[in-house]
Amino acid sequence: MLTFKGNRTIMKPYYNQTTALMTMNYTIKNIPQKLFGKLRKEAEQNRRSINGEIISILEASLTPRLFDPDEILAGAKESRKRTRGVLLDQDLIDRAKREGRP
Repeated sequence: MLTFKGNRTIMKPYYNQTTALMTMNYTIKNIPQKLFGKLRKEAEQNRRSINGEIISILEASLTPRLFDPDEILAGAKESRKRTRGVLLDQDLIDRAKREGRP
């Protein structure tokens, strides 16, 4: 596509919306039965098709998660408040290991 500005000609790439919105089809082969069973169970729990569940899993694993620095700092400050005055020594760590964690 050509755009004219004054005495200049600017060439812009043609943008076809139908091409930009096209989806890809892909076949996954040799899925182990046990894995497929887990996938089916997750899809049922989330009320999705198998395909929808696979897309959801891929999006969640490939989309970067943005963290709010203020939220992280607030969590760190809260942890410091809860542990203020508690000194960790080997005896305390050993007792915690024996008692187990919830």
